[in-house]
Amino acid sequence: MSTPTIAAPPAPRASTPSPSAPLPRAGARQRNATRRSWPGWKQVWFQLHWFIGITAGTVLMIIGLSGATISFKDELLDLMNPGVRHVAVETRATLTPGQLASMAAAEHGQRVASVTVYAEPGAAPRVLFAPKAGERRGESIYVHPYTGATRPALQGAGFFEWTESLHRWLLLPREPGRQVLGALALCLLGLALSGLYLRWPRRPLDWRTWLTFDPALKGRSFLWNLHAVIGTWCLVVYVMLTLTGMYWAYDFVRDHIDAWAGKPPRTAQAPAKPGQAREKKPQAAPVVIDTTVAWNAFRQRAGAWTLATVRMPSRAGEAVQFTWLAADAPHDRARSTMAILPADGQITEDKPYGQQGTGSRLVSVIYPLHMGTYFGLPGRIIVTVASLCMPLFGITGWMLYLGRRKAKRAVAAQRAMLGAGAQGAHVSALPTLVAYASQSGQAERLALESARALQQAGVPVDVQSLDQLTPSQLSQYERALIVASTFGEGEAPDGARRFARLLGDSKAPELRRLNFGLLALGDRHYTEFCGFGHALDARLRALGATALFPLIEVDKHDAQSLADWSQALARASGSPIDAIGHQEAASYDAWTLTRRVLLNAGSQGGALYEIGLSRPTGRQWEAGALAEIIACNIDGSEGLDAGGSAPHAPRSYSLASMPQDGELQLLVRQERHQGDTNGGYGVASGWLTQFAPIGSAIRLRLQANPAFAPALTDVPCIYIGNGSGLAGLRSHLRARRQAGLARNWLLFGERQRSVDSVCAQELEAWLQEGHLARLDRTFSRDGEPREYVQDRLRSAADELHAWLRDGAIIYVCGNLQGMAAGVDAVLLDALGQDGLDALRAQGRYRRDVY
Repeated sequence: MSTPTIAAPPAPRASTPSPSAPLPRAGARQRNATRRSWPGWKQVWFQLHWFIGITAGTVLMIIGLSGATISFKDELLDLMNPGVRHVAVETRATLTPGQLASMAAAEHGQRVASVTVYAEPGAAPRVLFAPKAGERRGESIYVHPYTGATRPALQGAGFFEWTESLHRWLLLPREPGRQVLGALALCLLGLALSGLYLRWPRRPLDWRTWLTFDPALKGRSFLWNLHAVIGTWCLVVYVMLTLTGMYWAYDFVRDHIDAWAGKPPRTAQAPAKPGQAREKKPQAAPVVIDTTVAWNAFRQRAGAWTLATVRMPSRAGEAVQFTWLAADAPHDRARSTMAILPADGQITEDKPYGQQGTGSRLVSVIYPLHMGTYFGLPGRIIVTVASLCMPLFGITGWMLYLGRRKAKRAVAAQRAMLGAGAQGAHVSALPTLVAYASQSGQAERLALESARALQQAGVPVDVQSLDQLTPSQLSQYERALIVASTFGEGEAPDGARRFARLLGDSKAPELRRLNFGLLALGDRHYTEFCGFGHALDARLRALGATALFPLIEVDKHDAQSLADWSQALARASGSPIDAIGHQEAASYDAWTLTRRVLLNAGSQGGALYEIGLSRPTGRQWEAGALAEIIACNIDGSEGLDAGGSAPHAPRSYSLASMPQDGELQLLVRQERHQGDTNGGYGVASGWLTQFAPIGSAIRLRLQANPAFAPALTDVPCIYIGNGSGLAGLRSHLRARRQAGLARNWLLFGERQRSVDSVCAQELEAWLQEGHLARLDRTFSRDGEPREYVQDRLRSAADELHAWLRDGAIIYVCGNLQGMAAGVDAVLLDALGQDGLDALRAQGRYRRDVY
């Protein structure tokens, strides 16, 4: 019995809800019927699956490997013992079973219970002696078919007996060992069925969904795909091995099956306990009965056969019992039986396999199914390979489990660093609040680094995100240091919008006891540079708070501004502070421009290009990440504008591909403007889409984007975007596809279907294969009234609510002022302000808009 753990899906991120059951495939707009799923049940099954997998699964690996070892035991023994069980074929006749029994009994002084002979020329017969007192089974030897001489003992036989005992009883005493194996078989059945349920695809009749393995995957996605897909390949074999193994594990199972098959009840065959052995009687000389007449009658009646076991009578008058395998038998346990009187050859019983009852024949296939011999050599190979795969499932299951633990520890470690630093702080002092409002994660990183620096200086701190804070809670502190990003044109980051709204309310509490310092992050190429930081500074002052120092602005990791922040922290703490943000200025790599393809020739909007870049060795990223690029001038000069004065500010683009795609892909809208500056093209878009020669180096660095992090767990996801915003959504959908997660709904808007059907072939293929549960594409210039993506979302409000009830995460990528604002308004109408705030607080409304 060989067994695996199957299909452990990847673990949820800290910011995502628990997994839920898959939604039915809805398809296009018209196919919008949904059914309720049961996220609680799926989470329960997932927890049971991994718990059983990392406990019983470890022992099941031993069962699998030992089962594989004994699958080809006979062949291996023959390789290790050439000439023992097969001798040179001679022209003379072989000895009869009776002659072999007489010679073996005389040589070894024991009664022969049975002799098994083979029709294959040169095959050595096997002689089995009667068991001695207190034993269940007697010894066996192989003898020469032409001389009757005892063959040498098989080298390695002891190892295979030990391995079989390990496989059947885990080297425990027989009875408790069988009970343990039965429990493990039930665990395996639970793993198999729960694994099947956990990875049940949206299109179950599509074999590619079940059996396709992508070797190009990396990391956790590779492990999950290997675990789930190979597990599906082996699933039927493992269920078959489990169910057949339970026949021998539990007496009540075997007794019920045997009774149904019409077999007589079994008698206890366990050896007598110590002290209870039957009294030994003087051993009489073995009785030798001539079975030649019975043997000749059997050969005449049986026809063609491959092996025959002859059970020798123990006393005069008993019939000789024959169990034999016909040459045309359907499997190796399709045995016929015959009883013949040795004196006159009269046949008293003849039960060919084909004439036995249906129940008996069904019971006879249990062992061949378990060993794979029912399907011949291919079946044996399949069972052996499936057994050898057992470590793969155990190891990948453990790696997935440890990966989840490692990710959780990494998150806890960041907080623990703060907690450890607090031990050296003056515990009697009130803590300083270090708060942050972050969109891409930069503000959070700077806040954590600032908090650690303060702790090292002996200042106790509390670290909070503004999305978890209220003005009333803020009023409890005497000192606060805030790192605030600005999103879009002067707006608060998504997570801080609730706090900003409450702070701006007329009922907001006074903050007269609060002293604060503020670090505002922004980008000068936006009109409202550090707009949210300035608005927050003004509102805190209006509520009576006192600024510790003037607001500090940071433009795209400006080192001097970060140094000013470090000095301000030093003054606030009264101790030297190491430079904050020195890790932010990561160097730019040289990526090679390999291709650019115009995707929307003839579009009313700006030209949209797919840009391909070959990556430096070792560069990895996750879905939702950004590429920060420094453009060159038309003539290829780096870093300075056309006038040769100020450096070009870096531009950020959403990544449209995954590392497994073999290149970094961007979707870049070519910006055009009036004037001669840069030839009338946008600085970065013009360089990427028009001027940079193919094969040239592009200065680029990858930037993590935690606020737009992917959900690589089994939760439904709604992706909404327009134009070049498809880039960020495409990387998410590709990552979800690599992870086997198909509960995805894409709403995408453009101008005209005829020329703006960007990536249409890829999207339609995803829809057909079930990776997209629903695809809604709107084209605003194709009819009146114009329909935009937010309009399509509003019309699908019922399905939106159903997906959100199932724990869906919403991702928005594209234009801030048009599409993103429209989507925000639809969600506000559908959920109300409190509902929308809750969605943001749960990390289920993630935006990458510009």
